[in-house]
Amino acid sequence: MAFIETGDGTRLYVKDWGSGRPVVLIHGWPLDADMWEYQQPALTEAGFRTVAYDRRGFGRSDQPWTGYDYDTFADDLKAVLDRLDLQDVALVGFSMGGGEIARYMARHGGARVAKAVLVSAVPPYLLKTADNPDGVDRSVFDGMIAGLKTDRPHFLANFAKTFFGVGVFSSPSSSELIAWTGNLAMLASPKATVACVRAFGETDFRADLAHIKVPTLVIHGDADQTVPVDISGRAAAAAIPGARFIAYEDAPHAVPFTHAERLTADLIAFLRA
Repeated sequence: MAFIETGDGTRLYVKDWGSGRPVVLIHGWPLDADMWEYQQPALTEAGFRTVAYDRRGFGRSDQPWTGYDYDTFADDLKAVLDRLDLQDVALVGFSMGGGEIARYMARHGGARVAKAVLVSAVPPYLLKTADNPDGVDRSVFDGMIAGLKTDRPHFLANFAKTFFGVGVFSSPSSSELIAWTGNLAMLASPKATVACVRAFGETDFRADLAHIKVPTLVIHGDADQTVPVDISGRAAAAAIPGARFIAYEDAPHAVPFTHAERLTADLIAFLRA
């Protein structure tokens, strides 16, 4: 089954591999399910059934004009779980994918879910407001949108440098790998790419996190310049009852690539526990 149809008729591209306890991998912005290049094969080989899907508007999924909000994303996740009839699922969300987990657990009562993992994830709330003074100023997200609308390939190429933690004289990943992720990003529709900046930048997940009542692992690089660890990973772990937090020292946002082996090992250990 390559595609699953959601409640509004949008088709989501799905990769469903292996057998065993199911693990659903939810990708980050502006990529698609192929970003799990290292984790999905390894988890499948470790004896799990792995499911990774392209978010609406990205990769090989349909590109509707509407539906780029977290209520819809959570409903799309529910469609995947229901259509494949997955039980005792572990949800793994990277970056904006962590928002899907938080909203799904609140909106759908955590149905079918046994464990959760947030990797470099955006919850609890990125936007700076009067009651969230340590957040990111709205002008940052406005600037991202302006850059995407002016020259999307150029903006994404520059964004990748921060995403991967590229320095003046060093890079934790090859130029070819970084270029490949740029190709994945350009498969998305411009509408989805822009709308999701508003979604992950301005959605407040603080109330949602209280609904995560399953064993939860939070992993975040402490040198993440894309989603700063103090306002995201550390804060999310503090807000989720019983959550375990692991900081990757000197790691950037892109830990599924830059710290692939460590992330995979940590995932397998948590999933088997």
